Amino acid sequence: MVRGAVDTTGTSRKQFMLLEGSPILVHTVRKFAACARVSEIVVALRQDDLEWVEDLLKQEISGPKLKVVEGGNSRQQSVENAFRALDPATELVAIHDAVRPFIDLDTINRVLDEAELTGAAIVGIVPVDTVKQVSSAQAAGAKVRATISRERLVLAQTPQVFGRDVLARAFGAARADNFIGTDESSLVERLEEMQVAVVLGSERNIKITRPGDMELARLFLEQEHRYELKQVS
Repeated sequence: MVRGAVDTTGTSRKQFMLLEGSPILVHTVRKFAACARVSEIVVALRQDDLEWVEDLLKQEISGPKLKVVEGGNSRQQSVENAFRALDPATELVAIHDAVRPFIDLDTINRVLDEAELTGAAIVGIVPVDTVKQVSSAQAAGAKVRATISRERLVLAQTPQVFGRDVLARAFGAARADNFIGTDESSLVERLEEMQVAVVLGSERNIKITRPGDMELARLFLEQEHRYELKQVS
């Protein structure tokens, strides 16, 4: 049995947008609470949100031990704060975006399995669009510099799962070098002895970041409910 912990990072307000009456964060945490291999869930929040979100989650979520901790000024700081709150006996740590509520149990288990074997694994999907390298993605009039083969590319998602010791060393090295990564894998990749494995995920595991994403989220949630009703009947 793997002892697992999940940090659903919450440094923005998007995780509190309502999806069918419940904050997106609640839908996300429910997915991990339903996984028998997750023994602890730690949620990083702004200080002003700690009390009311803890009360909400404890009313909604049963099962794994739940903790809320104060986040930081960045995703990396928030994840590290949550990491420090984990039970010392934790062997694997799964980090998941609070605004990815459609992660499925099969993917959670597969990335846990891979991380248990290798020490580091992430979920990713193969891009379907042609990828271009340009002079500057932010500047008007950017020019194409190259077309990048998709055969060696994945779009990183979460969960990202690491052995506790691996993640501790990655955080320590990042602090020593004043390095800020875009995700936890980018911290672990800097450890010379580590290679991060990739588990193929799903395009349904969307990150809700724009108002338009909510329409797709409502569709996915409706499909989930229909599937659950079929399973019961």
